[in-house]
Amino acid sequence: MGLLDRFKQGLSKTREKLAGGFRAVLRIGQKIDQATLTRLEEQMLLADFGPGTTKTLIQLATDGWKRGEIKEEQEVIDYLKGQIVAKWPETDRRLKQAPSGPTVILMTGINGSGKTTSVAKLAQWLTGQGKKVILGACDTYRAAAVEQLSIWAQRTGVQIVKHDQGADPGAVAFDACDAALSRSADVLLIDTAGRLHTQDHLMRELGKIQRVIERKIPGAPHEVLIVLDATIGQNAVQQAKMFSEHVRITGIFLAKLDGSAKGGIVVGIKDLLDVPVKFVGLGEKPTDVEPFEPATFVEALFAAG
Repeated sequence: MGLLDRFKQGLSKTREKLAGGFRAVLRIGQKIDQATLTRLEEQMLLADFGPGTTKTLIQLATDGWKRGEIKEEQEVIDYLKGQIVAKWPETDRRLKQAPSGPTVILMTGINGSGKTTSVAKLAQWLTGQGKKVILGACDTYRAAAVEQLSIWAQRTGVQIVKHDQGADPGAVAFDACDAALSRSADVLLIDTAGRLHTQDHLMRELGKIQRVIERKIPGAPHEVLIVLDATIGQNAVQQAKMFSEHVRITGIFLAKLDGSAKGGIVVGIKDLLDVPVKFVGLGEKPTDVEPFEPATFVEALFAAG
C-alpha cells in the first residue's frame, strides 16, 4: 500500500466527515458566495481544525474569492489545500540527528495517549531505516510498563535497557546512555512515565532525566517528542501547551489518527504551538507509522473517496 493510500485509510473517519460535508456544501460547478464559505467554516470546525486555524483559512479563501481568484467549488478546495501544505517547511519535519555518537530522542505524554506503543513504532521505523536502536525503559512508575516495552523490543528486534518497576528513572537513563555509547547505537529512544502537568513530582522527574542525558551525551536529547492522542481533538492541543511549559518540545507523534474523526487537529496544532507533527500512528501494528508528509496528508484529507 502506497503512502497516499495509507493516509487515506488512516484518515477515513475524518475524510468522511469533512469531504461528506464539503460535498453537501459544494456542488460541482457551483459558484462560491459568502454563505458557501460560512458553511465550509462549519465543516472545518467539525473536523477539529480549531477555531483560530479555521478562521484564518476561511479568511484567506474569502480574500481570494473577493479578488476573483476563487470562483467555483474545486478552486476553493485547491486553495485551502495549498494554504495548509505551505505551513510545513521540509526542514521543520526532519528528525534532528547528533553530529556524532547516538541521537537521543526523549518520548513523553500522558498515560493513555498511546505513548509506549508509539515508542515501539518509532523503534521499528528507525530500524527499517538501517539504524541501530536501543530503548531506555524509564517509565518505572506504571505497573507493567517495563514489561510492555520489553515485549515490544523483542517484537521489533531492538535492545532494551531496563530496571525493575519502582527504580529511579534517572538511573535507567544513565545506564541507557552508557549502553548507547558503548554499543555504538545510532539512536537511543527514552520512554518516560506518562504524566499530567499537575503532577509536579513527575514533571520534576522528567527534568531530572533530561539533565542526566545532557551530562552523559552533550547536546542531548536531540529531540523531545510528545505523543498526543488524535481522537481527543482540541484537548490534545491543551495537553501539548501544558507540557511545553515544563519541557522543550521539539515535535509531535500523533497517535491513533486512524481512530479519529478529528484529523484537522494536525493543522490546528501547528498553528497554535508552532511545533511540527513529525510522525503519525495509523493503526495497531508496529509498522503502522509514517513520517508526516503534509502534501500527502492534505491530499488524503480532502480526497473524495
